[in-house]
Amino acid sequence: MGKGLKALFICGLLATGLPGGVAAAAAPQEVSYPSHDGTLIKAWVVLPDGPVPRGSVVALHGCGGLYASRGARRGQLNARHQAMADMLVGQGYAAVFPDSLSPRGESELCTQKIGSRQIDQTQRRADALGTLAWVAAQPWATSGRIALLGWSHGGSAVLAATDLSRADVRAQLPQPALAVAFYPGCSAALKSGYRPNARLVLMLGEKDDWTPPGPCVELGKTMGAEVNLYADSYHDFDSPVGEVRLRLDVPNGVNLGQGVHVGPNPAAREQAYARLRELLAQAFR
Repeated sequence: MGKGLKALFICGLLATGLPGGVAAAAAPQEVSYPSHDGTLIKAWVVLPDGPVPRGSVVALHGCGGLYASRGARRGQLNARHQAMADMLVGQGYAAVFPDSLSPRGESELCTQKIGSRQIDQTQRRADALGTLAWVAAQPWATSGRIALLGWSHGGSAVLAATDLSRADVRAQLPQPALAVAFYPGCSAALKSGYRPNARLVLMLGEKDDWTPPGPCVELGKTMGAEVNLYADSYHDFDSPVGEVRLRLDVPNGVNLGQGVHVGPNPAAREQAYARLRELLAQAFR
């Protein structure tokens, strides 16, 4: 991908529900590069207009993968990822969305029991580290201005890829300037002796019954991380579309066999996006 790659904008497209005043949809470009485990993964890259981005954000999808599975957007970045891409490029940042699932023959993990999954944090860590290295080598990137962001399974991947108790993380260059995890699972990090290599910020839903906030609140206190706990919010509270619903097809969560609640809280989403903009501005000064 050359220096001339720009984000394309669909003029006049109303961005109803998108935070930060974004008024257009950013068009991603596909690239490929090796994960640290040797898997050739692909990613979608969106660059802002202008010569050099203010910084770069590596955004790690959750167990549902990157893509919309139905409707007019089927096969494209789903609404949550597109909303984040729009916000980031609107603020002058590059956004990179690696796909950890389809290169390994999976489309989603959410309906699989955790113990039976073929893709876990070992692969997600390798992909995150590989993506950091790839971004740092691009002519449009500044190696000291890269942040890691993730949701749910990808939020846990943010923790896995910033854990200084691991030799591969300690050896990683560059290391991220900021790590932001939306509703990750934090129990494993609590047990492993996790130590972050970057400023860590957790965005949590108070009512989350899929990845409950308690372990993350404890991790935040232990690590001195910033914890944002959003009231009246479930898993996926930052989704720009839909409504809160019960997913009975998810076998994991707090109440095994009873499903989990997912869906947006527009007020919490706006607060989280506003805080994210502040954090990125501080990290990329």
